[in-house]
Amino acid sequence: MAFLFWFAVFFILYVYFGYPLLVALLARFRPARLPELKELPSVTLLIAAYNEEKVIASKLENSLALDYPREKLQILVAADGSSDRTPEIVRQFEAQGVELNYIPERNGKMAALVRAMPRARGSIVVISDANNMYNAQAIRELVKPYGDPKVGATTGAKLILEDERQLSFAEGFYWKYESWIKENETRLSTCTSAVGEMLSIRKELFQPPTRKIVNDDRYTVFSLIRRGYRVYYNPAARSYETVSKTARDEIVRRTRMVAGAYQTVAMAAELLPFNRPLVLWQVISHKYLRAYVPFAMILALVSNLMLVLFPAQSGSFWQLAYPFNWIFLGLQAAFYALAVLGNFVRFKGPIGKLLYLPTFLVNSNYAVLMGLFSFLTNKNVHLWQRVER
Repeated sequence: MAFLFWFAVFFILYVYFGYPLLVALLARFRPARLPELKELPSVTLLIAAYNEEKVIASKLENSLALDYPREKLQILVAADGSSDRTPEIVRQFEAQGVELNYIPERNGKMAALVRAMPRARGSIVVISDANNMYNAQAIRELVKPYGDPKVGATTGAKLILEDERQLSFAEGFYWKYESWIKENETRLSTCTSAVGEMLSIRKELFQPPTRKIVNDDRYTVFSLIRRGYRVYYNPAARSYETVSKTARDEIVRRTRMVAGAYQTVAMAAELLPFNRPLVLWQVISHKYLRAYVPFAMILALVSNLMLVLFPAQSGSFWQLAYPFNWIFLGLQAAFYALAVLGNFVRFKGPIGKLLYLPTFLVNSNYAVLMGLFSFLTNKNVHLWQRVER
């Protein structure tokens, strides 16, 4: 039983700390180099917008203000399935060159992107959402890595606009942590993930999926890596957005994302780069193992409880003999109590934000379990459920 406990603990530590530290260490031995881009390519900014009447005008104004030659930038909105005023609002920007691709039927984000892709005239397609805003230099920074012919896609930094809520602090902290991992992955070989609201791809490399895909960004990244291309993370390209209104809304959002993660786990045979051992290790460590963290958390708790109920007659720290069995159970109990308390009590100040991190971590892993259930039972999991932000 002690073996199961330590296996679960080291599994969690490896996923959250071990892999990021190993990547950072290995990346130090790789020189950072990027071939110069000789000429700015033509770009299509493809915005996926489903029932986004509240934000689509702001998004288009932000897109029109981007620092990129207007003659080389096409702005195309894929609004398939929208039943509100989104298509009508987009049409109001037609005089400024904004184009609309729309049908009333709703088949999910990936289907909308696939249907709009033939209308994209840029050699580079930047996929974005409607509820995020770019910094002025975003497109220029996203296309810089294409000076390297091995780069098939690029992505940028997701920044959370923090407010007084602890949820925004925790979400912002998480994306800073992810940014650090992606920078080191890129330097080592390739970034293994991208944010769906800021993902660019060479149009010639885009391959429509043969099935209904939940996470378009994850599928696209894995598909390119499998074909031998690099995905480049450039933090100078920035996307800004607010976090979900409530922790419950954030769980709903993450549940769908995790359902997509399990979908790619099920598609491992056709997506993993088995001929590239280093990259295979990166993909599995960063994107696949996280799907099993909640099970490791449960295993650590249950095995610890069993070691308290049926303690070893004698032994050492590693065998979790008395009093270590009680100490670790007490630590776990305190951690989960703090996580539950954080859903109901709001502590103020910097200490309060730190005390909320267990709540964020537990809620995120609860969403992983809900994502698995959704993947196994929901036939329409590819259809996005909006949450208020």
